[in-house]
Amino acid sequence: MTIVLIAILLYVAAAALLVRQVARDQQPGSAVWAIPAFVAVLAHAGFHLLAWRDVGGADLHFFAALSLVGVGMAVLTLLYGTRGRMAALGVIVFPLAAASLAAYAGTGHRGAEGLDWRLQLHAWLALLAYATLAIAALLALLLWAQERALRRREFHRWLRALPPLTELESLLFRSIAVGFVLLTATLLTGVLFVRDFFAQHLLHKTVLSVLSWLAFGALLVGRWRYGWRGPRAVGWTLAAMALLVLAFFGSKFVLELVLDRA
Repeated sequence: MTIVLIAILLYVAAAALLVRQVARDQQPGSAVWAIPAFVAVLAHAGFHLLAWRDVGGADLHFFAALSLVGVGMAVLTLLYGTRGRMAALGVIVFPLAAASLAAYAGTGHRGAEGLDWRLQLHAWLALLAYATLAIAALLALLLWAQERALRRREFHRWLRALPPLTELESLLFRSIAVGFVLLTATLLTGVLFVRDFFAQHLLHKTVLSVLSWLAFGALLVGRWRYGWRGPRAVGWTLAAMALLVLAFFGSKFVLELVLDRA
C-alpha cells in the first residue's frame, strides 16, 4: 500500500500547489505542480501493473476501470496543463484520480477477466474514450462557470487561471473530437469482436453507448455547420457524457456490484 499512499499524497500536493498558484495570482505557466503530478501518475500506473502481476492479467472490473479512467484523466491534465493554460483543471482531476485509486486499493484486486487481445483492445479503447470525454465534460462545466461569471461581471481570481473563452471552447471541441474518434473505434471493435451481446449482458450498454455517440456526433456537426457554442454546447456535452456514464459505469455497477455477475 506504500505506493498507493505516495500517489495519493502527491496528487493532493499537486492540487494544493495549483490552488496556491491561483490564490497568489501567479502566472498560469508556472509548472511546479507538474512534478508531483507526474510522479503520482507513475505510482498510480505502477500500482495497476503490480496488481495485474498478482492476478495474472489486466483487472478491468468496476473499481479497477474507475481507477484507470482516473489515471487517464490525470495524464491528459498533465498534457493540457504543461502545454497551455489549463493547469487549473488539475484542481478537480487530481483529487478525483486519488479517490479512484483509493477506492480500487481499498476494495482489493479481482481475478483477470481472461479477455483475448481483441476484447482487450476494445476495453482499452473504451477506457481511453471515457477518460478523454470525461475531461471534455469538465471543460464544459468550466466553460459554463466562466461564461456565467463574466455575464454577471463577477471577476473572480480563479477566472485568471483559465484561458480566454474562445481558447477554452476550442480546447473543449478538440477534446470532444478526439474522444468521438476513440468512441467510434470502441463501437467498431465491439461490433467486430463481441459475439453475443445478449449472453454477455451488453445490449443495454451498447444502446446507451450508441446514443452517446450520436449525441457527441450531433454536437460536432452542429459546431461545424451551425456554429454551436456556449450553453448549447455545454448542455449537449453533459447530456452525451451522462449517457456514456450510464453505459459504461452504470452497467458495470449493476452487473458486478448489485447482481454479482462479473
